[in-house]
Amino acid sequence: MSVAKTTEITSSSSKSFEDAIRTGIKRFSKTIDKIEGAWIKEQKVIVDDGEVSSFRVTMKVTFVLKD
Repeated sequence: MSVAKTTEITSSSSKSFEDAIRTGIKRFSKTIDKIEGAWIKEQKVIVDDGEVSSFRVTMKVTFVLKD
């Protein structure tokens, strides 16, 4: 039997929402093993001088706890 935990993280990218998701998961996986999946809770853009400068995602990442 396994037990999982969910943690909320935020990540950003100057390229796209998809890149922000991949960047966040990649960084989170350096600290946490056994990531099972993620739920994208929120997406938003940062605007500077009328142009989108950054894509941000807030996600809940689920991972299995070590035995």
